[in-house]
Amino acid sequence: MTSPTEAGAADPEVVNAQRPQPRRGISLRDAGPPIALIVIFGVFAVLSSDFRTLSNVQNVLDAAAVLAVVTCGISFVLMMGSIDLSAPGIMGAAAITVALLVANNRNGNDLGLLGVVVAVLLAAGLGCLSGIALVVLKVPSFMTTLGVSAVGLGLATLMFAGVQPNVTDPMLEGWAVDRFLGLAHLTWIAVACVLVGWLVQRYSRLGRYAFAIGGAEEVLALSGVKVAPYKVAVFTMAGAFYGLAGVLVTSQLGAGLVQAGKGYDFSAITAAVVGGTLLIGGRGGILHSAVGVLLVTVLTNGLVQVGVSPYWQGGVQGLIVVAAVAAAVIPQRRRNQVTK
Repeated sequence: MTSPTEAGAADPEVVNAQRPQPRRGISLRDAGPPIALIVIFGVFAVLSSDFRTLSNVQNVLDAAAVLAVVTCGISFVLMMGSIDLSAPGIMGAAAITVALLVANNRNGNDLGLLGVVVAVLLAAGLGCLSGIALVVLKVPSFMTTLGVSAVGLGLATLMFAGVQPNVTDPMLEGWAVDRFLGLAHLTWIAVACVLVGWLVQRYSRLGRYAFAIGGAEEVLALSGVKVAPYKVAVFTMAGAFYGLAGVLVTSQLGAGLVQAGKGYDFSAITAAVVGGTLLIGGRGGILHSAVGVLLVTVLTNGLVQVGVSPYWQGGVQGLIVVAAVAAAVIPQRRRNQVTK
């Protein structure tokens, strides 16, 4: 009699058939977030004449850009069934790094695009650290990523050194100011990130294995796949997305700030979950999360347009997250006997 491991190694096609695969087609649950986006947009368009103007639609898309990039990274982590809280620290470290490497008021550096690349690579390294800590120390992902966020904030604080670096690089400043087809360049960068994320998810082994890890990691391991390197790769890629988001925030503000990523972890998780990416992994993806980003951004903009207090806006977001999570896990309740 062969062992399960031997059987999986001998007949990988059987194991492949058992692996959770990304959903094909459109189910009722998949259609829910886009329908909600259309309904919410329609409601605010009726309530406010300013909301339905072309300029406001452009503002909504521009406002969604940074969040979309962060959500691209965090969606891959959520697809694996992990949680990533490192975005604020990684974004802060990348923001200060790029502000000090491009033309600025603190030093004579003027690396231009190379400075952006270095900042993103630093962020990818911090993301890699999260993945290594997860697979080596066997510590829950929310703890390892929280620690890496603290490391990133520490690095950013050391580089900040009490003096804010203001950016004078025309390229980086232009990303937030210059427009193409009515949208800021950073918005088009965000669109490119969503496209790249979708291509990785749909056509790469990394994307398929991220789904499989979230759906049934044990089955994937029994098929002979070394899961740990793929987990590290996902966190590394997520870190790169966070780093680029930190660069975009620096472009918007014209300065590097330690707190450039404050609140983006919660907002990105909110957007991903509202869009249909499950916290338990194995379902959702980049396009789902992109719809969630638009939904959250439209909701925030609409509440402002109709005069709702900012103090209520956070509460509304929180209620939406709880409702979205509850609705998403009801069909999965038999699978998840333990709440973790």
